[in-house]
Amino acid sequence: MFLRRSRYLQYAFQENLDLFDDAPPPPSCSNPNWTLDCCCGDEEIIFISLMCGYLLANFFLWNSMLLKPMRLIAVFVHEMSHATACWITGGKVSAIEVYNNEGGVTKYQGGKRCIVIPAGYLGCAFWGMVFVVLSGDRTASLISACVFLFALVVSLFFAPNRVMVLLSVGFCVLTVGFILMDRLLFHPLLQYLTLFYGVFIGSFSIYDIYDDLITRTVEGSDAHACHQLIPCCLPRCVGLQFAFLALGLQALGVYLALVWMTST
Repeated sequence: MFLRRSRYLQYAFQENLDLFDDAPPPPSCSNPNWTLDCCCGDEEIIFISLMCGYLLANFFLWNSMLLKPMRLIAVFVHEMSHATACWITGGKVSAIEVYNNEGGVTKYQGGKRCIVIPAGYLGCAFWGMVFVVLSGDRTASLISACVFLFALVVSLFFAPNRVMVLLSVGFCVLTVGFILMDRLLFHPLLQYLTLFYGVFIGSFSIYDIYDDLITRTVEGSDAHACHQLIPCCLPRCVGLQFAFLALGLQALGVYLALVWMTST
């Protein structure tokens, strides 16, 4: 009886081993993982959860004083994008200003207007995408923070108004503080800040395009300037084109961030 029972246990154990042998092997991740085969692990779930949380916070607190500094820094990114396009196309920037009413102006001479004019809204959407992508890696988030700090410091050399000075100094202190805390206290902290910058700046670009170019036509807006350059392109049509491009850039940013995280 004991021998029969032991043989039964041996057969059962062997069957279990056979079942494990027949189990499919775990999927291997390609590098880069363009198909997102290995998504989503803990890191990717945290990334998606934080991004959704940031979007909800932006939605409910958009017009609050709590997010006013972020709205102003998004205006700075808009104006800095104009300035960058001007420099790239051979122009000269004389002033970069941001106003407390969440407006701004970049004073420049020369450059290619057909590139400088759309660079504001589209540049804002582009940099929002870049911040989102680089938030997926510690070293990349540090690089993005250094580029951001460099842009803030550069703006101080182009006749900034009082709001621009306070904004630059304030965000320099904030970003440097997060870099130090990330290195000394809590590792992903800078990545969380970089993701917040990206989500907010990208959201601002979409909202700004919708509010300024689609729901109404603002005299002197970038879309109106594009219409003056190309009369057949009505301001609202330009706004719709900008909106589709901005939405596409934000979606691309999320996808590339997930590709980066699952590949490493």
